[in-house]
Amino acid sequence: MQNSGNVKEAVQPAEEAESVLASVRAYLVDLQESGIDELPLAASPLVSAAERDMLLGPPPELLSGEEIVETLDSIRSDLGDCHRCQLGATRTSLVFGVGNPNARLVFVGEGPGRDEDLQGEPFVGEAGKLLTRIIEAMGLKRSDVYICNVIKCRPPQNRDPLPSEIEACSSFMLRQVKAINPLMIVALGKFAAQTLLAAKTPISKLRGTFHDYHGIPLMPTFHPAALLRDPALKREVWEDMKQVMKKMGIEPPLQKGGASDGSTKP
Repeated sequence: MQNSGNVKEAVQPAEEAESVLASVRAYLVDLQESGIDELPLAASPLVSAAERDMLLGPPPELLSGEEIVETLDSIRSDLGDCHRCQLGATRTSLVFGVGNPNARLVFVGEGPGRDEDLQGEPFVGEAGKLLTRIIEAMGLKRSDVYICNVIKCRPPQNRDPLPSEIEACSSFMLRQVKAINPLMIVALGKFAAQTLLAAKTPISKLRGTFHDYHGIPLMPTFHPAALLRDPALKREVWEDMKQVMKKMGIEPPLQKGGASDGSTKP
């Protein structure tokens, strides 16, 4: 048998609500009899958005549990004419990124060099031309992938970026990756790989193995500029790219003789 005290406690809020409603109805009737047919709206809300949500629940778009995904355009707009660090005062161009916004594969480098700073596009110098050949050797076009850097402005004399510059800029690279949501990331060079993986391990030990970057497989490899200095490294980079191709389900391109063993190198 239910406790009578609990019944009274359950009934009391309903009776109070009816009493409040009755008082409001009586008040409105008095106003109408006094010749007042409508009430003016307040110039500002009587309750804040947070208070409203507490009373009525969250807005419908938040009930689905779906995360709102940014676009590359909105991220670029947020970046604006960036002066979040000292590099904004010395750059010629802000180098955001280039390529397919729905790319399955994203290449991330360190930062713009001289040619990139002048043209406003990543990887357009000699190292960029070699990267293009690597992409084409994989059976892809440069327009199929997305290319960006950890930092968006060229450090003077191509010095290594300072920790404060990385802190100010790297979040935009992460937002770019999340907006694209690729199947795979390739980190080009020691700086990019160590920054993305928060590691101090040499690139020679990081490369050749997949790592996790916010749930996305990441393959570190040598920077194309290193390949220009030491062409022997091309073999190791191509081995890394073959692993990427296999994981992405990309068929090795056909050789001149009709073979498709993936042995083609840039």
